[in-house]
Amino acid sequence: MTPRHEPQAQRFTLPTTPISVLDYEQQAGRVVFTHTGVPSAFRGQGLAALLVEAGLQWARDEGLKVVPACSYVQLHIQRHPEWQHLVA
Repeated sequence: MTPRHEPQAQRFTLPTTPISVLDYEQQAGRVVFTHTGVPSAFRGQGLAALLVEAGLQWARDEGLKVVPACSYVQLHIQRHPEWQHLVA
């Protein structure tokens, strides 16, 4: 499964039912990741990690600093220190 970026909605999604989502708010020079949601039937399959990785890669490619307001995004960055340099 590949995350889909929906910039008009400020989110990344995966086609689960209901959809899995990583919500964000883009601000001047940074992105605030506000919420990660995966339906309970799909938890434990690494889908949240796929969404966060897609969001972090996008932020890096856009030259944005990251504010991990979502606890899952914070935890993911702690577990993957290669993303630490993006944190605002």
